[in-house]
Parts: sequence; structure tokens; C-alpha cells
Amino acid sequence: MENATPSRTALGVARMRALHQFSPEAGLFRDPYAIAILGEAAPAAQDLEQEDERNQRMRLFVAARSRLAEDRLAAAVRRGIRQLVVLGAGLDTFSLRNPYPDLGVFEVDHPATQAWKRKCIADSGLAEPPTTRFVPVDFERQSLSAELAAAGLRSTEPAFFIWLGVVPYLTKEAIFDTLSWIARVAGSEVVFDYSEPAENRDAAGQAALAFYAARVASVGEPWISFFVPGDLAKSLTGLGFDEIEDLESSDIFARLARAPRPVASNSGGHLIRARRSG
Repeated sequence: MENATPSRTALGVARMRALHQFSPEAGLFRDPYAIAILGEAAPAAQDLEQEDERNQRMRLFVAARSRLAEDRLAAAVRRGIRQLVVLGAGLDTFSLRNPYPDLGVFEVDHPATQAWKRKCIADSGLAEPPTTRFVPVDFERQSLSAELAAAGLRSTEPAFFIWLGVVPYLTKEAIFDTLSWIARVAGSEVVFDYSEPAENRDAAGQAALAFYAARVASVGEPWISFFVPGDLAKSLTGLGFDEIEDLESSDIFARLARAPRPVASNSGGHLIRARRSG
């Protein structure tokens, strides 16, 4: 991503969330602000007619990962968590929908993308939520912990972290630095998505990887980090996480549909939850 311009992929994801609101599967993830925040860039209902199977699956994955992350957040709030950090927030609208009056939300993103988001909020006539603090951070150059502390995050108390659509774009060093920091406080929990390398995927998964990797690379935001599930689980355990749940995309859809998992396959997309319980 260029230093002076917002993330092109963040816009693409926001458009998928908005388009999802028109779809027959909209009940999977309701977001009343997804369309409004995009203004003139918002898709229309008829755009669903142009959606092929590959784009539909990606849209459903984007919606499903947000739904599951927010379901886990709800459970964390019931346990007493009062701090949420959204890493690489893009145009995510949870802060506008936050149903928990005593949950402080810290939105972290690249300075250019965050400035763009705040302009989108203002242009759409929405108000910045009083419970949200915007924290501009370049993951590869600035200290996440220092910037969050300066914004008021209580580093000695547990927090919940939502980190969606970001990890594949970062170096493994930056990824594990962030995960290590999260794991230092007992009770903290993180939900993030990741991709398996091509050699681990089935034919459809390899084709999808080639297609989307070329697309994001063409706008200057290439995927650079991939993980093998077993190796990642070992790394997370080594950092101090003792409660780990890893869902492949087919498992995600089966869980949300409350239906048996379809025929075994590996498309390569995962959503993982890791918590340090004690």
C-alpha cells in the first residue's frame, strides 16, 4: 500500500460486506452501516447478478469470518472483557454498531487508510462513536503496544483482538511480534484469518489462491505470509496461548448453517481463535 493512499483491498472487502446485505444469505451477517459508509462507492442490489461462484464464496467467507469473530467477542464480553482492539480495521463498522456501552474500542490501521475511513464516516453523515479511539499505526514500522498504550489501552487488563484480512499481507516477524504481545496478558484472545500455501490446497483452492493473489498483487498489496495449520498451532502454543480453535472455510460454513460438513476438501482459507486463559 502506498503511504499516501488508502488500502485498495480494504475497499474491496467493504464492498463485499455491503453487497452481502442484498444477498439471500444476508442473515449470516447483518451490517446496517456497510452500505452507508461507502457512499457513492457502494454496490447496488443488481450487482449480485454479476457475481460468479468464486466471488460468492469469497463474499460469504468475508461475512462469515466477521460473524464468528463478533460471536466470540460477545462471549468474551460476558466473561468480563471490556477492551476490544480491531487491527487493520479498514471500513469495518463494528464501532458504529457496538451494542456494549462499557466496551472500549480501539481501531488500529495504517494512517492513510484510517484517515480515509474517518472521512467516509463524516461524508456519510454518521458520527464517530464516543467509545472508539482511532489509533494510526504502520505495523511494519511502529510499535503497536506503544501506540495503543498512548491511546489509553490498559495493558495489564485482558483485551479481545479482531484481526481480519490483514495477516497474509504482513511479514511473519510482524505477525508473531503482535501475537506474542497479545499473549502476554492472561485472558486476552485474538481471532484472525490466514491462508495455507498452494501445495496444501485442493485444486479449487489452488485456483482461488492464484486468482486472488494476482489481484491483490496488481494493486500493490501482495500476500506474503502463509501457514500450515499444525505448525501455526505449535507456534501459538509456544507463545503462551492454551486455547486454540482453527476452522477451515468449509467448517465455518457448516457451523453457521448448523449442518454437517460437506465432502472433505481444503480451499486453504482459515479462521483461527487463540486465547491465553491463564
